[in-house]
Amino acid sequence: MTNVRAQQGLSLIEIMVALAIGAVLMLGLVQVFGASRTAYQMSEGMARVQENARFAMDFLQRDIRMAGHYGCVNDQAHLQTPGALETHFGAAPFQPLDFTVSIQGYEAENTGPGDEAQIGGGAAPAGIPAEILALNPYPNSDILVLRYLSGSGAPVVGIAAAGAAEVLRLANGRWESLTTGGVNNPVLFGVADCSYVDIFQGASAGGAGEVEVTVTGPSEGLTNLIGRYTPHPSGQTMLYRAESIVYYVSENGQGVPALFRARFDGAAYVAEELVEGIESLQLIFGLDRNNDLAAGPPTGYIDRLSVADPAWGAIDWRGTGLVQVGLLARSPNRAAAEQAPQRRVLGLTFTPPAVDDGMYRAGYETTIALRNRLYGN
Repeated sequence: MTNVRAQQGLSLIEIMVALAIGAVLMLGLVQVFGASRTAYQMSEGMARVQENARFAMDFLQRDIRMAGHYGCVNDQAHLQTPGALETHFGAAPFQPLDFTVSIQGYEAENTGPGDEAQIGGGAAPAGIPAEILALNPYPNSDILVLRYLSGSGAPVVGIAAAGAAEVLRLANGRWESLTTGGVNNPVLFGVADCSYVDIFQGASAGGAGEVEVTVTGPSEGLTNLIGRYTPHPSGQTMLYRAESIVYYVSENGQGVPALFRARFDGAAYVAEELVEGIESLQLIFGLDRNNDLAAGPPTGYIDRLSVADPAWGAIDWRGTGLVQVGLLARSPNRAAAEQAPQRRVLGLTFTPPAVDDGMYRAGYETTIALRNRLYGN
């Protein structure tokens, strides 16, 4: 009978083999976890970028389409009739209150189609007014200025003189139509019918009944709204909120680039952050076939594309009929193992930032027609 010794433990060789097998298994698990985490970060980054870009485009599309809306007749028709469009602000600073120019852009240096720009580098557009420069626009990003009357108006039921000013009375319960979009106390207004439009700064006094809007007359005298609008049929004269807004990219309070919209309140632009993660706004303008608008009105046919030219004046901007908008958006958190070599937005090539931040980036483009500049309007 053979004696079998009981197992007393593991040999050193067996322990080393077990450790090696365990290390290989752990390394595989770590790699699987790392790959899953990277894929999740990338997926989340792409989703956030797409979501932010969609919201940004929605804001831009809605407001750009409104450019030139001045009541039942657009700005082109009013400007073709001498005296039909007037602004009443006295000696207004620069262009925020010049509603004869309903769309205007500023091109960042060296950011046109065919150029190359580094993300986070470059400079803001040159020659922009001090009122817009105070908003601290982001480098390598264009700036868009829009002016129009809000889509909802309130019927004017009466106009009366009040000393050196005039008072417009609105129908009961219609004041709310002028306070949409988070503007609770508007100060810029436009009164319009199908013949005239007057843009002015005023003070409102709301209540349960009729609302009164006092028109502050400029230094040269009254706005004379009574003489321009009283003879027209009841219900045709409407009061709107006048919008003078700027779209631009800047850093928010957390140091993250974001798309901003600033409204002019009569004294300065008041900024509001719309969407974070937008690093650049690029603009190309579609111009009317008639390149001599001093000799004749626009045709409504768009056959030329150009970036904003600092030499353009009011007559040149009247020929703008569409806007191509490009956005460079980035993820809010690190989402990529390495930077893409480049991103293109409206023909502009963006190269990675000087320091690799691991952000996922994508470019988005759209073309927006100015419906108040379409043929036949």
